[in-house]
Amino acid sequence: MSSKPQTGDTPQGLAFALTAYFMWGFLPLYMKLVAHIPPVEVVAHRILWSLPIAAVLLILMRRVGDLKAALRSPRVLAMGCVTATLITINWGIYVWSIGAGYALEAALGYYINPLFSIALGALLLGERLTRAQLVAVALAGLAVVILTVEAGRLPVAALGLTVSWGFYAFFKKSLPIGPNQGFLLEVLILTIPALGYIAYLTATGQSHYGVTSLDTALLMGCGVVTAVPLIIYANGAKLLKLSTIAILQYIAPTMIFLCAVFVFKEPFGGARLVAFPLIWAALVIYSTSLLREMRRKGRAALTEAAPAREA
Repeated sequence: MSSKPQTGDTPQGLAFALTAYFMWGFLPLYMKLVAHIPPVEVVAHRILWSLPIAAVLLILMRRVGDLKAALRSPRVLAMGCVTATLITINWGIYVWSIGAGYALEAALGYYINPLFSIALGALLLGERLTRAQLVAVALAGLAVVILTVEAGRLPVAALGLTVSWGFYAFFKKSLPIGPNQGFLLEVLILTIPALGYIAYLTATGQSHYGVTSLDTALLMGCGVVTAVPLIIYANGAKLLKLSTIAILQYIAPTMIFLCAVFVFKEPFGGARLVAFPLIWAALVIYSTSLLREMRRKGRAALTEAAPAREA
């Protein structure tokens, strides 16, 4: 007997998703501890120490065969290289932004991301935007313009995180393997350049690994803080409705925002007092529109199913 696909929320899925988002929300605190280490070195260790965690999980799940099949497919490998490159760029920008004092921009980037994904679907897939979605995207664009005019420059960290994660999610949807297998494939692809860079740093005396016990532990811990929330989220998302995930995704940037203002003491005034409320308004409009659309589709599905049950 085949099990029915998950159509509602489950307590286990909610627990998984909340755990992942709270871990991502507290991640700036960890990244601040490695702010004295160059971002590229931190990213290299995020890759290297994620490998054993992702590999052990796949072995326990007995899904190694899926990965072997992916490694034999030139098309899947090519797609994996694209997503691996994009996630590396995203990690690099994130690590740099936290260490350089741009945590507020990081929060902004992840707030804008769902709105960017809507725009991406319209531009690349020809998806039609609803009036509410157009308003939400326009408000997000206005917020970026306000920040740009006030600072005299584009909010590079925010836009970099938005674009890299948006395209990562876009191409990840086309990767024909599960999320856990896909993550391990990406890490495997990235391990060779990561090891090469770490070896170069070691040979030239620039490596922070092995210099002090604290730095060594922090760099090794990068694998845990990278792989564990991704894996937890991937398994939780399968047990939740899309509308629930859409609302929960704002937990992490909200926590990053609070860390930036109250822990890192980044200035929050001027244009930011206008731009962030605009983003929040855009997200409320987007979320409300999404929930209404899902309820409408749910009612339509029930209406179509009723005659079939009566027949």
